[in-house]
Amino acid sequence: MAMFKYSARDGSGRVVAGAIEADTEVMVIGKLQEMGFYVTSLEKEAAKIDLRQGFRRLRKVGLRELTVFTRQFATMVNAGLTMVRTLSILEQQTESARLRQLVGDVRKDVEEGMTLSDAFGKYPQTFSNLMVNMVRAGEVGGVLDDVLNRVATFFEKDLSLRQKVRAAVTYPAAIFIFAIGIIFFLVFFILPQFIGFFEGLDLVLPLPTRVLIAFTKAMTGYWYIFLGLLVLAGYALRMYRRTPAGRMNFDRFTLRIPIFGSLMRKVTVSRFSRTLGTLITSGVPIMQALEVVAKAVDNRVVSTAIENVRSSIREGESIALPMQASGLFPPMVVQMTAVGEETGTLDTMLTKVADFYDAEVETTLAQLTSIIEPVLILFLGFTVGFIVLAFYMPLYQIVTNIK
Repeated sequence: MAMFKYSARDGSGRVVAGAIEADTEVMVIGKLQEMGFYVTSLEKEAAKIDLRQGFRRLRKVGLRELTVFTRQFATMVNAGLTMVRTLSILEQQTESARLRQLVGDVRKDVEEGMTLSDAFGKYPQTFSNLMVNMVRAGEVGGVLDDVLNRVATFFEKDLSLRQKVRAAVTYPAAIFIFAIGIIFFLVFFILPQFIGFFEGLDLVLPLPTRVLIAFTKAMTGYWYIFLGLLVLAGYALRMYRRTPAGRMNFDRFTLRIPIFGSLMRKVTVSRFSRTLGTLITSGVPIMQALEVVAKAVDNRVVSTAIENVRSSIREGESIALPMQASGLFPPMVVQMTAVGEETGTLDTMLTKVADFYDAEVETTLAQLTSIIEPVLILFLGFTVGFIVLAFYMPLYQIVTNIK
């Protein structure tokens, strides 16, 4: 939106001047005429660069903030507050500067006659396609408060799942970083001080000591080469992932990794089931719901499978058959989906599948954590033990020769 300076006359002929914000000059003239003014001049102000506003726009709205916003929105709509008043209250009490700005923009759009779903749709980075479609279904069915509650519940479940995954990964990651830190400290600060001493000894150094010396010299003398190769490999992988074939191959690989692939598959099935079930419950047509789910799932292989399901339904087939043909969905998911189709309770069945796989993800994470922690501790112990052994063996030879 832009700012327009205007000069006009009111009903008594008195000249008034001011500024008003709008998208186009036609909208400005329309607003002023509704206020009883006759426009005599209109000028668009040059856009001012506001660095603080620019930084706010770059800042993303977190899932937790969006969950709280949606739940509060549903509560106020259910209490009978008008849409504009609800948005005004939320704009005032929202702590996030970015979300406050977005809610203010949405409020202005709604005041100008735009539907809430269309206003949300203008900001896809914050208000997902899933949320927009569910809100649109709620507006059509007159059950916006129920739909917003479902959206908030969906966000809460998704946030809980992410937090469980993050919590399970944090401790092993901390151990791994600690181990790498110790190794780098020894290699770059401790071992170089002993290399000259060992090489000056008049004896044949043991194999572990020679390996350690060669590794230390390579790392301290050519660290920039290793760093450059690491950065280059990361950049090449990132560019490869941006290609359609690269993204497909990478996503397929993540689903086939031992142990971790099983976890990724369970997370994906849970998210697919909950998203599709929530959309169907909210009244979104099945074809449109599958389109939204295909875009919401962050795995190109699964997205392609969902698009194939959508194509099969368009040709008159059921949902369960193409799901089974894809080989990505476990037999239990396929069977429960088939039962849901036959009995007209597809949304309920999908919600049960999502709840089951949420519990499966939690169990798998606990098992992974119990396996990864001792493995990392063994890795750290083996590495430090190898360094100590490489130090000790030449000293032992010296002491033996002296005796």
